[in-house]
Amino acid sequence: MASALKAFTPSSSFTLSHSKKASAASPEPLSFLELCSSSRELRQILPQIIKQELYYEPFVQAKLIALFSRFAALREASLVFDSVVAKTDELYHSILKGHAHHSSLDAALSFFITMKHARVRTVVYNLTYLLKSCGDNSDLRRGREIHSQLVTNGFSSNIFAMTAVVNMYAKCRQIDDARKMFDRMPERDLVAWNAIVAGYAQNGLAENAFEMVLRLQEDGKKPDSITLVSILPACAATGSLKIGCSIHSYALRACLESLVNVSTALVDMYSKCGALRAARLVFDRMRVRNVVSWNSMIDGYAQRGNAAEAMTLFRKMLDEGVQPTEVTAMAVLHACGELGNADEGKSVHELLSRIGLWFDSSVMNCLITMYCKCKRPDIGAEIFESLPEKTLVSWNAMISGYTQNGKAEDALRLFCRMCTSKNVQPDSFTLVSVIPALADVSMLRQAKWMHGHAIRLCLDQNIFVMTALVDMYAKCGGLSIARKLFDSMDERHVTTWNAMIDGYGSHGFGRDATELFEEMRKGLVKPNDVTFLCVLSACSHSGLVDEGKRYFESMKLDYGLEPAVDHYGTMVDLLGRAGRINEAWEFIEKMPIKPSISVYGAMLGACKIHKNVELGEKAAQRLFELEPEEGGYHVLLSNIYATNSMWKEVARVRKMMEKKGLQKTPGCSFIELRNEVHTFYSGSTNHPQAEKIYARLDKLFDEIKAIGYVPDTESIHDVEDDVKVQLLNSHSEKLAIAFGLINTKAGTTIQIRKNLRVCTDCHNATKFISRLTGREIIVRDMQRFHHFKDGVCSCRDYW
Repeated sequence: MASALKAFTPSSSFTLSHSKKASAASPEPLSFLELCSSSRELRQILPQIIKQELYYEPFVQAKLIALFSRFAALREASLVFDSVVAKTDELYHSILKGHAHHSSLDAALSFFITMKHARVRTVVYNLTYLLKSCGDNSDLRRGREIHSQLVTNGFSSNIFAMTAVVNMYAKCRQIDDARKMFDRMPERDLVAWNAIVAGYAQNGLAENAFEMVLRLQEDGKKPDSITLVSILPACAATGSLKIGCSIHSYALRACLESLVNVSTALVDMYSKCGALRAARLVFDRMRVRNVVSWNSMIDGYAQRGNAAEAMTLFRKMLDEGVQPTEVTAMAVLHACGELGNADEGKSVHELLSRIGLWFDSSVMNCLITMYCKCKRPDIGAEIFESLPEKTLVSWNAMISGYTQNGKAEDALRLFCRMCTSKNVQPDSFTLVSVIPALADVSMLRQAKWMHGHAIRLCLDQNIFVMTALVDMYAKCGGLSIARKLFDSMDERHVTTWNAMIDGYGSHGFGRDATELFEEMRKGLVKPNDVTFLCVLSACSHSGLVDEGKRYFESMKLDYGLEPAVDHYGTMVDLLGRAGRINEAWEFIEKMPIKPSISVYGAMLGACKIHKNVELGEKAAQRLFELEPEEGGYHVLLSNIYATNSMWKEVARVRKMMEKKGLQKTPGCSFIELRNEVHTFYSGSTNHPQAEKIYARLDKLFDEIKAIGYVPDTESIHDVEDDVKVQLLNSHSEKLAIAFGLINTKAGTTIQIRKNLRVCTDCHNATKFISRLTGREIIVRDMQRFHHFKDGVCSCRDYW
């Protein structure tokens, strides 16, 4: 007892007489006790209570225990409780309530057992407090134990107790048990109905939640603000805008819209259903807004493609003095990422550091994602490495960031590092993030290793992982493996169909692509805009002009899909490659939307193939206006002039490039040998086997010339004929092919990757090399695959 009092006295020398009450006691401390609103205020009043010898009054002790328990000061509450000699049941109930609300579930249950040993009479509130704690901790086992205690104590018909049981089962994701308990209730009030509505909504069963709201009204109850706040998230989750509007109408009739929680739920519902204008109207009408209201509106704009407005609203929120939370930070960082504005992102980053949100793990992960989307994976990597504890989300964000920024090797290195980490294991999102990096590297052996890794992780049946694997194999040259995986899938998403159709198209198998597309049209999965882009591209690369035109018309007529600028660009490519240059230009002139770079780029490429100077100049001029800093278009125009022997114009374009500081991207080819990637640039001599490579090429060209190969020197001028041939013979893909022939056994397929489009001479030479050596040679250039075998290319010279 003395030690208990010592904790509350101003000094250790303070002594008390054990009288019950001082004769000159002032009522002031008791008055202040009634007005006390925090543990700090209570500690300030306590010395006066002790000084005036009120501490041992049963009323005062009960009040102190109740207040300390309410203010989460369980240590002080326990000290007062321990000092009471004759403990009443009410004192136990106060302590239990404090533990249930502010301590761990273990502490609350431990004190409940203490109460049982002390033979304290159990009241219904004891059990409801514990049930709530079990639900909040998703502890089903102990929740069932408390439920059995409730039945044992004769509360199974108590409406308040059974509502708590329904809540507990719903929060433990046992919604069927929650419904059973609800149905057994002999009487139900609005609180009970709200509990089952919220239970269904929180467990993702929106239809059941909607049904219970209807039954609630049939039972003669009127939905209140809690009902609306429970059901509106179900509308948001399912995109049920019509139902959400009906609920809004009810809120207006019932005069509930003015409540901040209802208005906030309406803003969130409208935002997530894509009705941003309606969400903003509700938001602007709110007289009082809390931070959740702001978060809902900002996140709505950020998630629905209006990042600029999200940032404007965020600044307004700061101007009004509303303190951002972690949710605000994540929404704003998402908006910065969508804008791709690294400077804006840095300013938000600095703000978060100042207000103390810097160390929140979710915010840190969003920072990594934001910087990666703003093309600054280097800053994202610095934040990633600074994390004291890297979660699965952190690893996934950084791997995905590397992949999205074309840093495939960094993504693969980080994935391997993750696999050796003891604290985290890759999941489906990890694989879906890293597999595209392998697809970009285009190495079939590593693709098979990744496939094996997915099998070991038991993720090879996941539809998203399988779709990524299909796409990866297609982009790594393993088209037959991609098709086997595609055929083995029990379920296919539209993205799965798109990956396989695009795979066929990029390999030059247009007929296979259209056949698969027709099969898709007969099934339940409906094509989307990407599907049509894939099939149109496949038609373009295979010369299927009539089929492509028919599919373009079908897009809108049969599926109600409005063609985007990329679809128009593919149609221009389709017509242009087929030699219908004038028709392609007329198609551009009649476009209902403004032509973009992709449209004029396709036109310029077609003019290069078919040597059309007039339209090539027109397309190039538009491109120079749209993207003046891109040197590739200048090179294409220069090549058009060169193939038409217009050397003065070639010189003019080159001078223009020099004046603007534009450079041609150097040709570069890659080949993998025994887990090592070998890189070759046109004319490079720094490879360890350079002497052998050039010697093999010299012999090779003598041999293929003997069977009909003639160098194509049309695009080269200002040098002697023998120098022209020498320049052609040192193109990067030829160096890579020679390296492959030297270092692999006869009959082995040679696969290389190039950063630019294969030139006409290399394409022709590779056909002869495949015929001479009996090798299959697979070349993936920046646009597509070329399978060379027995002197023939899969593209049939149409690329």
